[in-house]
Amino acid sequence: MALCAQIALAADVDRTGGPYVPTPQSVVDAMLEVASVGPEDFVVDLGSGDGRIVLTAATKHKASGMGVDIDPDLVDLANASARKLGIADRVRFVQQDVFAADLSRTTVLTLYLLPGMMQSLRPKLLADLKPGTRIVSHDFTFDLWKPDRTVTVETEEKYEITGIWTSDVHLWIVPATVQGAWRITRVGEKGGGRLDIRQGFQHFKGRFSSGDRTVELKDGHLEGARLSFSVPAGNGRREMFTGTVDRDQILGEVREGEMVIARWSATRVP
Repeated sequence: MALCAQIALAADVDRTGGPYVPTPQSVVDAMLEVASVGPEDFVVDLGSGDGRIVLTAATKHKASGMGVDIDPDLVDLANASARKLGIADRVRFVQQDVFAADLSRTTVLTLYLLPGMMQSLRPKLLADLKPGTRIVSHDFTFDLWKPDRTVTVETEEKYEITGIWTSDVHLWIVPATVQGAWRITRVGEKGGGRLDIRQGFQHFKGRFSSGDRTVELKDGHLEGARLSFSVPAGNGRREMFTGTVDRDQILGEVREGEMVIARWSATRVP
């Protein structure tokens, strides 16, 4: 292949996310199962091809949704299938660049895109999707943003294309943003302290400071807007903090073992 043709092909793959390869139906079923799709969900498939993921979500799980693809023929095919199945009132397919897609209604996002496109999309997804949104990908990941769960599915029909008998289905729960400094208080107690958090997607590290005491946070984790971490409390004891993040505020409980010993709140330091 001539160099100019190779460059053009690479640019096209980067723009489209790869050639059209339909996701095997067994993988579609596993993706929707792993994401726990139900009637209240709005499923968006970026690079939707013939629409099978959104169509299955609507027919089998009673969800609503939208597919986005750059190929007008595939978009027409998917919309025709929706009309034939009698679900065009709940799902639609649009011809559009995935980077321009409106994700505001999304509760479940599905993907089967090459790694370069996954990496390019990651900032948009973290910025546009609400905390708690479920992202499910067939085979490919976001590199540094590790999945919360991975399931391997047997896919015999994939062998002729890839030489591999299985597919991986990856699940991420979009985390709230907690990076930075927070003022923290226990409800009903005087004084307070400061949390300094260094976030790495759904995991975080940091410090709790109060007066002349500073301790490291342990086991910092986010599942959507749900946050948890622990701090040492003296004499070998540990206190577990859990809470719900709502933009610039966190409200939650402090436990020692199974017992709730306090309630706490935190506000983001500007």
